[in-house]
Amino acid sequence: MKGFVKWMDDAPLWLKIVFALPVLDIIWAVYRIIKGAAYGKISLILGGILWIILGWIVLWLIDFICICIFKEPKVLA
Repeated sequence: MKGFVKWMDDAPLWLKIVFALPVLDIIWAVYRIIKGAAYGKISLILGGILWIILGWIVLWLIDFICICIFKEPKVLA
């Protein structure tokens, strides 16, 4: 699991931006769930579940903006 988290953290910026687009933002939700499970953080697991449910509506835009500014998702990640 930590291998996937490291791969996502080390991914190039263009790939992170593509993953933040509306349909593909589920990848960031899965990233949050896996990172939460790997590091024992319940808040990340719950955030990932929330991202799966609401991510396609508006949360993808938060990921997109955070990745463009900070080069990584910052909200619940």
